[in-house]
Amino acid sequence: MIFEFLIICLLAILAYSYKVLRQRYKYWQKLGIAYDEPTFLLGNITGIGSTRSFVEVWQQFYDKYKNTGPFAGFYWFFKPAAFVFDPALLKLILIKDFAKFVDRGLYVNEEDDPLSGMLFNLEGNKWRHMRNKLSPTFTSGKMKTMFPIITNISHEFVKVFDKAVEESETIEVGDLMARFTTDVIGSCAFGLEMSSLRDPNNKFRMMGRKSIVEQRYGRVGIAFRNSFPQLARKLHMKDTLQEVEDFFMGIVKETVRYREENNVRRNDFMDMLIDLKNNKLMKSETGEEMTNLTLEEIAAQAFVFLVAGFETSSTTMGFALYELAQHEDIQQKAREQVIQVLEKHNQEFTYEAMKEMVYLEQVIAETLRLYTVLPLISRQAAEDYPVPGHPKFVIKKDMLVLIPAGAIHRDERYYPNPNVFNPENFSAEKVAQRDSVLYLPFGDGPRNCIG
Repeated sequence: MIFEFLIICLLAILAYSYKVLRQRYKYWQKLGIAYDEPTFLLGNITGIGSTRSFVEVWQQFYDKYKNTGPFAGFYWFFKPAAFVFDPALLKLILIKDFAKFVDRGLYVNEEDDPLSGMLFNLEGNKWRHMRNKLSPTFTSGKMKTMFPIITNISHEFVKVFDKAVEESETIEVGDLMARFTTDVIGSCAFGLEMSSLRDPNNKFRMMGRKSIVEQRYGRVGIAFRNSFPQLARKLHMKDTLQEVEDFFMGIVKETVRYREENNVRRNDFMDMLIDLKNNKLMKSETGEEMTNLTLEEIAAQAFVFLVAGFETSSTTMGFALYELAQHEDIQQKAREQVIQVLEKHNQEFTYEAMKEMVYLEQVIAETLRLYTVLPLISRQAAEDYPVPGHPKFVIKKDMLVLIPAGAIHRDERYYPNPNVFNPENFSAEKVAQRDSVLYLPFGDGPRNCIG
């Protein structure tokens, strides 16, 4: 009897849940705003991992609805979301009315998953306080102090590259760039010499890949956490695999202990985090008094270097090299400028010399346009937001806002021949003519990429 009662209750709950979700999926239809018919549970994110990539989802939706209004209705799994097209609205959300769209709407659970407490994920005042603490560590002066660390690894990269050329006519550039990036992040963020260039199976690199590639609960878990974050936290759901958490927390704790006991300084990011732990950096750039960082917060901020920098940096460098190989005229122009700048600086590759390699910077900017590493930017509304000039369009409180950076970068209205690699898109003249929100590889406004 009890078993039958439980079955009836379960069926009733499932039926009610199904009814609620079906009502959610009628949200945009009731408002008369353009939308794609959703698939149950997945919303408009269908075919991922089988017939479509995420990039194709955003691009296809953008191409279909970009002329229908300031935004179209999208279903992010169970949740209605605003998929924004209008540059004027983008500027309001990212810059002018940023205070109403501070959060990204991402799942974070610092209590059970300390590495999830990275700056990228944090919300509200927690984000603001952490951003103010970290901002002084990303000034041009601080970056300049880390430049010798990166150039030393670059010299090692050249040696490994030359050896690879001698041994084979074909080089897997993606793998080589990933190993280079691993060594830079390991040295600058964690303060350790990783030698991934020499040892591709280095444990730091393996754990780094695992943290990015392997998901604890898969796509269903991602959908659940993002749709029901409060319930997910009550269930103690985590993003980070336990072995990954143990490995990186162990590295950070040991590095901090060793440096403090032996008074070691390397002029790297870890030094700056330790200073914040010991309250040696008393005020932020805004003059705000800052509290000490905990070891868990240090680990999370070092970890974001890996999560946000590993795949993005190595992929960008790989695509840049690919495009240079495909366009020898562009390659030659970039090479000639590099040679001229180095001659001016007595053949020394310094921070100042790098800043003068303007055309090379254009090449990288064009690579980021064509192969946008973060093709979708998210924000969450802190309050109901009527779109100025469009009374029918209201972004409701807590609604997710989706900004298709990658699709915008391939819009012919903003970039002529958008699928053609052309560094002249980023000449000083062209940049001055284009609104800043039409180029978003690092976001825009107060919550853009800090580094």
